[in-house]
Amino acid sequence: MTDKHDETTETASSGYQTPHPEGISIVLAGGAGHGIQSIEAILVNVLKKDGYHVFATKEYMSRIRGGVNSTQIRVSEKPVRSYVEGTDIFIPLDQASYERCKKNLKSTTAVLADASKLQAPNTIDIPFEKVASESGNPLFANTVSAGVICGILDVSQEILYEYITTVFSKKGDDVVNGNIKAAQSGYLTGSQLKQSVRLTFNTIKKNKPTQSLLLSGTEAVTFGALAGGCDSCFAYPMTPSTGVFTQMASFAERAGVAVEQVEDEIGVVNMALGAWYAGARPLVSTSGGGFALMTEGISLAGMIESPLVIHLAQRPGPATGLPTRTEQGDLNLALYAGHGVFPRIILAPGDTEQAFELSAQAFTLADQYQVPVFILTDQYFVDTYYDIPQIRTENIKTERFITETTKDYKRYTLTEDGFSPRGIPGFGSGLVCTDSDEHDQSARITEELDDIALEMKNKRYKKFDSVKENALPPVLIGEENYSRLIVGWGSVYNTVIEAMSIIDNSQTAFLFFPQLYPIHHSASELLQKASTVIAVENNQTAQFAQLLTKETGVGIDCKILKYNGMPFSVEEVAEALNQG
Repeated sequence: MTDKHDETTETASSGYQTPHPEGISIVLAGGAGHGIQSIEAILVNVLKKDGYHVFATKEYMSRIRGGVNSTQIRVSEKPVRSYVEGTDIFIPLDQASYERCKKNLKSTTAVLADASKLQAPNTIDIPFEKVASESGNPLFANTVSAGVICGILDVSQEILYEYITTVFSKKGDDVVNGNIKAAQSGYLTGSQLKQSVRLTFNTIKKNKPTQSLLLSGTEAVTFGALAGGCDSCFAYPMTPSTGVFTQMASFAERAGVAVEQVEDEIGVVNMALGAWYAGARPLVSTSGGGFALMTEGISLAGMIESPLVIHLAQRPGPATGLPTRTEQGDLNLALYAGHGVFPRIILAPGDTEQAFELSAQAFTLADQYQVPVFILTDQYFVDTYYDIPQIRTENIKTERFITETTKDYKRYTLTEDGFSPRGIPGFGSGLVCTDSDEHDQSARITEELDDIALEMKNKRYKKFDSVKENALPPVLIGEENYSRLIVGWGSVYNTVIEAMSIIDNSQTAFLFFPQLYPIHHSASELLQKASTVIAVENNQTAQFAQLLTKETGVGIDCKILKYNGMPFSVEEVAEALNQG
């Protein structure tokens, strides 16, 4: 990367030699049906319970069976929250998995594999399937591999077997006992490997186990929405947003949430608008293609001045694109969705704590300003989880901005700030009318073009001022006396922070934007302080950098972009920054 103006650095996907960041990186890969997700669930939970800090993310193909799915688990004595390319331990369950992931292997990577299943150099042969069969079922091979990792890392066997018992208890004693036996065999193998000279990575220490939380992006958005007073959820299934919808359904009874799978996304957004009109606080969860279908409803929200909260989990497009991969490619879609002029708010959390807080806050913002609020995440974000000390709830407010109506109530009363009191049917004696056509203060259709119709347009436009004035400020990470300033949003947050720790350049700071639109007024001054501004975005055209320049007038000197469906790795960002 250079500091030439408008220089764009497109990162490659392999070949980075940056020193490995914290901890040990473990990659497990196999076809759909090999139980990769089960291994991931066992390992991250057991490792966390035993005092390690953990991070896990996954990639998977858009297939019912076959293909290659993989998960990366980072284990450390310090908190780890980012994806890295370098692999310390690699367990491929078949040849295809090895071929797909081998580009990230180092000379020191320990490849643990069944030699009868694949041909690969320098492999430590572990007959996973044979051991599993001896435990009762060849399908227990994934549990054998989990046991191997636990043996290598000296995890408490008691914690491992307790967790396995909990996970498989509903399947009966035979399954529980078989999996424990498989885990025991794997654990013994791992312990023996640890004593050998064949594992060359540094050992890591455990911490004293704490009551920390293991939270995914999906869970953080769901819990945040519930904390914000969400009482209903409407969606049509679409990867990668579906997790929020299904999580919400799992809490429906306990949290008193109405959850409905609607016939299509057009119905979803209109059902949500109807619920807001009636006084509910619904959440919509969707991805790019579904969001595109909702644009007419979003425009309707603008005209009827209805609150609306949509979680948009991004994936590469156009059309079906790469449905199980990641990209920050839908900012412009959220920014310009819906015809006509009306204010909106776009939020983009960078980590799970922010996802919880911003998802809760989205409901108050939507209710207060009577505008659509979009929460942008992406596949990498929602499918990634790590441990955090706790969720901060002290700043969560579930304010309602509903007015008890009187007989002379007019839904679109003209006001100085543009915000009309919002009544709901049945709360008071007034009629709560609304209409998608241009209307007067009572919501009656009008074509008085130079009179009330123009006043209504001006009323809606006035709201921009308050929405912008109260925008969330960007967060500066690093020294205030910086000369290089990285700007970023969403899921690049933790990756950029860890990359900065590697390059150790005190003149480089990171300006993170939790709110993408409207942009906080402080952005211009912060950008102008830097001699070089570098945008890091997981899309092809630096959509946010373009928006920043449009809103602040400050040019972006360099752009670090990636758009092959994979997230940035720490090594990639560090190398690109080192080139500058």
